[in-house]
Amino acid sequence: MAKSGKELDTQSVVAFTVLKRAVELDSESRYQQAFVCYQEGIDLLMQVLRGTKDDTKKCNLRKQITGYMDRAEILKKYLDQEKEDGKYHEQIKIEENATGFSYESLFQKYLNETVTEVWIQDPYIRQIHQLYNFLRFCEMLIKKPCKVKTIHLLTSLDEGSGKQQQSSGLQEIKESLQNHGVLLELEYSSSIHDREIRFNNGWMIKIGRGLDYFKKPQSRFSLGYCDFDLRPCHETTVDIFHNKHTKKYDG
Repeated sequence: MAKSGKELDTQSVVAFTVLKRAVELDSESRYQQAFVCYQEGIDLLMQVLRGTKDDTKKCNLRKQITGYMDRAEILKKYLDQEKEDGKYHEQIKIEENATGFSYESLFQKYLNETVTEVWIQDPYIRQIHQLYNFLRFCEMLIKKPCKVKTIHLLTSLDEGSGKQQQSSGLQEIKESLQNHGVLLELEYSSSIHDREIRFNNGWMIKIGRGLDYFKKPQSRFSLGYCDFDLRPCHETTVDIFHNKHTKKYDG
């Protein structure tokens, strides 16, 4: 069914808002995120073009789409070359109390159907909230288009009163993943300090605070308790790299 003029105007505003964000990210050298926004904005603008009847408007839209497509293609070639050379690096700074950084928002750009294996190195998957964070991360891997078959977790063993809690919690997560056809391989080390996540499609993400960058909710019934895009964050830095030859951690 053909869209009304009002609907097209609304869609046009949305498209240009996304493209404006793409240009901002581009100017900040956040090329991977800019490329994703260019793609989304161009798709939206193409829909507007298909519904537009006025020839002058159609001509203007085509020129604008061509301009954005040319820039997106330049970015794609640059990003592909950076990945090929193993030089790709992007940094995201999460400010204190910032929101909008759920695992889905942070990782979705790097997950696709080629992801079958994931390595997580995080020394602090011990306390209840940290176990829940890891569970949430696993849930995201199951829901996304990736076809994960194996998850490797390297963490440190809680030698204190929380040892049993950590052990039983991770075992329950392992059994639950098994029910979804996913193997969780657990390994413990007393000497790890680095925090990083690797996907077998070449992406590696290093978060200063690991998976534990969310603040405690104000109450059980406050916004952000369930939806982590609404949960305030601790200040941290996220570094994203790409290397075709992603491999397992050295022992």
